[in-house]
Amino acid sequence: MADGFLMEVCVDSVESAVNAERGGAGRIELCAGLMEGGTTPSMAGLLQVVKQCVRVPVFVMIRPRGGDFLYSDRELEVMKADIRLAKLHGADGLVFGALTEDGRIDTELCTALLALCRPLPVTFHRAFDMVHDPLVALETVVSLGFERVLTSGCDSSALEGLPLIKRLTEQAKGRIVVVPGGGITERNLQRILEGSGAPEFHCSARSARDSGMKFRNSSVAMGASLSASEYSLKVADVAKVRTLNAIAKNIL
Repeated sequence: MADGFLMEVCVDSVESAVNAERGGAGRIELCAGLMEGGTTPSMAGLLQVVKQCVRVPVFVMIRPRGGDFLYSDRELEVMKADIRLAKLHGADGLVFGALTEDGRIDTELCTALLALCRPLPVTFHRAFDMVHDPLVALETVVSLGFERVLTSGCDSSALEGLPLIKRLTEQAKGRIVVVPGGGITERNLQRILEGSGAPEFHCSARSARDSGMKFRNSSVAMGASLSASEYSLKVADVAKVRTLNAIAKNIL
């Protein structure tokens, strides 16, 4: 906690989780697949080891795949199973979101998942940025009982969406925490926090780290041809996290 502002760092590895805590993160959002915006992490492996290595709260992403937030009955069953596992392995909170085909909050699916999540706190993630009417959607997530909503203000980044984030924060009136996230860096954090009135913020604070591999086969890629090189790893950067934390402290 930066004397009033809480910094949440999204991570997809033990190394990033440890670095985030060392840099001053007040909470960790644990994911896999950050290149896709974050998907459900490994529970028995990643969550269990992260919980052994850090003391700050760990909120776990429940998102069975990349892409849209319109889920089938079978995907709902996967999400339910993952919530049970996350709780079993020590999650401190959960993060999910679901929409209907017409861009509204899927209240039926969310109600079912929220019941399973309790008594843990739950964040509605950036599926919120894909809704048809964000002001109506905010009232829906409040009435459902979510503790937080993560948003870039329905724009390409939190800086671009700042006017809407400010409006949502004012509309929330303390009933839910509106957490700005999306493209937050040391260059724009002050503007976003001062301009939104939000008490928390969400970032990845990552840097590329070169692989330790000495032998390299540059002809082969493990993912799509446009994906990042296997020999460049994105990791939460202690120095970046510390810088963001210091900026947040200096605003007060």
